[in-house]
Amino acid sequence: MKRRNFVTSAATGGLVAGAAAAASSFPAPAIAQGTKQLKMVTTWPKNFPGLGTGAENLAKRITAMSGGAIEVKVFAAGELVPPFESFDAVSSGNAEMSHSVSYYWQGKTPALNFFATVPFGLSATEQAAWIAYGGGQELWDEVCADFNVKPFPRASTGVQMAGWFKKEINTLDDFQGLKFRMPGLGGEVLRRLGAAVVNLPGGEIFPALQAGTIDGTEWVGPWNDLAFGFYKVANYYYGPGFHEPATTGEVLINKGVWDEFTDAEKALMEAAIQAEAWREFAEFNAMNADSLKILVDEHGVQVRSFTPELFAEIKRVAGEVVAEVGNSDEVTKKVYDSYIAFQEKALGWSKLSEQGYLNARSPV
Repeated sequence: MKRRNFVTSAATGGLVAGAAAAASSFPAPAIAQGTKQLKMVTTWPKNFPGLGTGAENLAKRITAMSGGAIEVKVFAAGELVPPFESFDAVSSGNAEMSHSVSYYWQGKTPALNFFATVPFGLSATEQAAWIAYGGGQELWDEVCADFNVKPFPRASTGVQMAGWFKKEINTLDDFQGLKFRMPGLGGEVLRRLGAAVVNLPGGEIFPALQAGTIDGTEWVGPWNDLAFGFYKVANYYYGPGFHEPATTGEVLINKGVWDEFTDAEKALMEAAIQAEAWREFAEFNAMNADSLKILVDEHGVQVRSFTPELFAEIKRVAGEVVAEVGNSDEVTKKVYDSYIAFQEKALGWSKLSEQGYLNARSPV
């Protein structure tokens, strides 16, 4: 795909649908015996560790904190709508909530990439700081208002792995013609390096990898990758990834529903989402550590890293992609400028603190 075609399609796709949804009448949640009943759709397989279970835990937390006054029912990917139609379901009011990640919706506006993660972008701690205290949440609200949804940040899964490959990747030539599953702007980076990139929902990845429809895939990290069993069909596990350094999930609420909540209900919903985000973040980090050991010790997975030279070229191309998309339209540029300014400001402290400490802690 040509660069300009990529930017144009990402910038314009879904805008008409979003405008139509915003113009429609605001739906209200079902009410039974004084209980508000909310449907929450997800992009995850049912009860999938961390992501699917995170949605279920959030639903239970909201119901418990409200004393049963707000009841949330979770619909896994495909149960109510297909996984990649959850945004539209909330926008139109066919569902009141969703549990996903915002880069899936870059076809609505490329600005949404920045609220999840971008290649060589903010770390998890930096992303949280930008959203909460750097103007990110206000920009996110502004972008999503055009689509009749109210966004909230969910757990970050942190630095993700580069993915699973059936062969070693040593040079740029190894990307040529490689059929690889990767969403977001990371996928565009690989495409420009010569890979044939596709995006698949979680439940479709393993069958595609097993059948040879794709040659490799990224997903999240050791915990989720172990659960999917990728080690059974691809033995080379590369990390760290360049594409998702701070993948922050989202919870969307239909804006009409949100606006009709009382102040107390809004505070409750926000507190429940924040509490579950912290729990899920901690769970991912704990389980990734255990699962990596299992993958290596019990399944013989070979962990690899891209060479410094390869990383340097990937970083160069990634910089082009992020800047091009960031400047593709007025709305996205406003988000991009805020994001980049915060990254530049955060660099000094992050280098001194987290990076400096991890360097000092590493074995000599």
